[in-house]
Amino acid sequence: MNLLPPPDLDGPNWALFLDIDGTLVEHAPHPDAVVVDAGLRDLLASLQDRLDGALALVTGRSVAAADRLFAPLELRAAGLYGLEHRLEPGGPVEPAKEPADIAALADEIEVEFAGRNVHVERKGPILAIHTRAAPDLLDRAIHLVEQALTRLPPNYRLLPGNAGVELMPLEAVKGAAIRRFMKMEDFRGRRPVFLGDDTSDENGFEAINEADGISIRVKPNGATLAGHALADVAGTLEWLRQQRR
Repeated sequence: MNLLPPPDLDGPNWALFLDIDGTLVEHAPHPDAVVVDAGLRDLLASLQDRLDGALALVTGRSVAAADRLFAPLELRAAGLYGLEHRLEPGGPVEPAKEPADIAALADEIEVEFAGRNVHVERKGPILAIHTRAAPDLLDRAIHLVEQALTRLPPNYRLLPGNAGVELMPLEAVKGAAIRRFMKMEDFRGRRPVFLGDDTSDENGFEAINEADGISIRVKPNGATLAGHALADVAGTLEWLRQQRR
């Protein structure tokens, strides 16, 4: 796999979409253990200014969780893979609620993995099982979620990742979130750029490629739809710093 390094974004006519975990910040065994420093907040604020507001986070985290990381910034964001949106900086959030059947399943899986270094994250209609601290339990987590699919609404799908598995509605896709932003006045007519690091970002890369944009996979470890690559989070931050000049 020979992916090209991303080009510099000459001129202002760009729209920038950013995944968070594994892209802007290193992964942690528990999502709440991630810390964002002032330098990254300042970098995102300056990029937002440079692009006249055409910047959005596109993340599996909830918008509220992203806000806690980047406070006091309240950037445009698509949370929960696009099930939540904040369409204007500092504006209201379109929320997503937790269905009763997902809540019950989360209870069951928490009992199954109690005391075994597996974190079960409840994200409204999305259920995430993080096994980064217990990689030997990933197959078991995937098996439990596969079994659960048979008793959930038919619009649910399983998405395995680098260190865990998520259960989510079919409409939870980053590409749809990117397309929605690109129809907005501040984004329309710009060339889109998306940075992500996981299998959940591939749908976003597909949307970017369809729009003749720049798709960038961070730390690629297999097949990807992205056309460009950065080696790691440090490489991402250095590339972004170059783009704010």
